[in-house]
Amino acid sequence: MENKQGTGSGFAPMTISDADFKRLVSFIQSTYGIDLTQKKQLITGRLSPAIRKLGYRNFSDFVSHVLEKKENDDIILVLNKLTTNYTFFMREKEHLDYFCQNIIPELVRRHQKDKCLSIWSAGCSSGEEPYNITMFLYDYLGAQANQWDTRILASDISAQALASAKRGVYSLPDTIPQEWKRKYFTANKDGTYTVTPAVRNNVIFQTFNLMDPIRFRRKFDVIFCRNVMIYFDQPTKDALVRRFYDATVPGGYLLISASENLSQNAPYRRLATATFQK
Repeated sequence: MENKQGTGSGFAPMTISDADFKRLVSFIQSTYGIDLTQKKQLITGRLSPAIRKLGYRNFSDFVSHVLEKKENDDIILVLNKLTTNYTFFMREKEHLDYFCQNIIPELVRRHQKDKCLSIWSAGCSSGEEPYNITMFLYDYLGAQANQWDTRILASDISAQALASAKRGVYSLPDTIPQEWKRKYFTANKDGTYTVTPAVRNNVIFQTFNLMDPIRFRRKFDVIFCRNVMIYFDQPTKDALVRRFYDATVPGGYLLISASENLSQNAPYRRLATATFQK
């Protein structure tokens, strides 16, 4: 639960003027798509301790510095504080069951000749999702897995989240099958588990801003973008979905969160809850 004063230091949050709030929110939304127009209390509560630690006495000086210098470290600090990099293994299991029972078999049939899948985990946070997808693929392919190129692109705007993802060290939930713990993890002395090298090497982590043009070398069979668009307003969501559509192969899939949906005029067709096809 959040401290009502936004900091565990005992200091009340700094105040931010309407003008500075609008400047900061406008910059974040135009650059990263994140809509914080109704989050003034969140901004002051979460950023105040960090701003004080950096030596700023007020929000105005900090906002001016961020907007004038546009230094990556400062911007990432803001994004890390204002977004929730929260994910876990086996998240929305019913959703993943559909992926395993319907989408993976279809992709394997489709790619029998080239044996190359193209999957993107967009907004991967601390890495559980792409690792999870890898484990499902390895389970399905079995002994043939080493004959396939199943490497997954996993992207996020947060360098901090990606650094954690690359380490691949987690406290595992009870929903993880015991067999997976043996096959895909190494137990650590402190009770955590590290993803095995074979699974880690199947994921390519990359910093990427979803507001940028999508110009990867290949189009994707599947794009996972779950619990990301909750931060965007509707026009931003619609524009991103169109870019996803253009970056998807014919017959490819888009999987979003069960708490999200696409507009009625979205180009994809709905297959199941939060599951769409081009």
